[in-house]
Amino acid sequence: MRQIVLDTETTGLNPETGDRLIEVGCVELVARKLTGNNLQFYFNPGRASSEEALRVHGISDEFLRDKPKFAEVADELLAYLAGAEVIIHNAPFDIGFLEKELEISGRPSFRATVGQVTDTLVMAKEMYPGKRNSLDALCDRLGVDNSGRTLHGALLDAELLADVYIYLTRGQDALLIDAVPADVGVTPSVQADYRQLSLPVIEATEQEVTAHEEVLVQLDKASGGKTVWRSLSAG
Repeated sequence: MRQIVLDTETTGLNPETGDRLIEVGCVELVARKLTGNNLQFYFNPGRASSEEALRVHGISDEFLRDKPKFAEVADELLAYLAGAEVIIHNAPFDIGFLEKELEISGRPSFRATVGQVTDTLVMAKEMYPGKRNSLDALCDRLGVDNSGRTLHGALLDAELLADVYIYLTRGQDALLIDAVPADVGVTPSVQADYRQLSLPVIEATEQEVTAHEEVLVQLDKASGGKTVWRSLSAG
């Protein structure tokens, strides 16, 4: 399924009391790979951002003054999201704002447009119970470089979240074998006797051993120190 990692920035915390969207950032994944087919909109919300929100995203009211209203680009956004699995960190917050904007503009609802929603905050809490699971905390834990994140931005955060999601779900990769149709004949296999075959033992090079150790360190870091070889050695 096509996946869209999505984030938003807003004028405040509550769409029901008049706060509005000011930015939507989307990053596309196909077969768990970044495609570069990303989407970003800034919006003129028709109201000022709260001081608290401005400290978070740093997007000034003056910058937004000449940007389109949400309703002007709503159809393009919905067409981009249609049928996709949408991945969001703390999904109820972003979806609450999107649903309100779509309601105001007379468009179909967000949940009726997308294929499904995956909340990475819920995933992280299940994987790391009792730990901080903010986007910054997950970047630190999983080794995702967020050094450029001095302020929040919807597209930047969506790009970081895409990397975090890939790390969080790395163990879910499946080896898929295409099924053979029932009407396709299968050639019987021939059994070979390999008992007299002597195979050479090829030792790993120093560089290969080092590269292998680096992969193990990354896997151990991504699992929070819960890898099997660590638990067995500790036992």
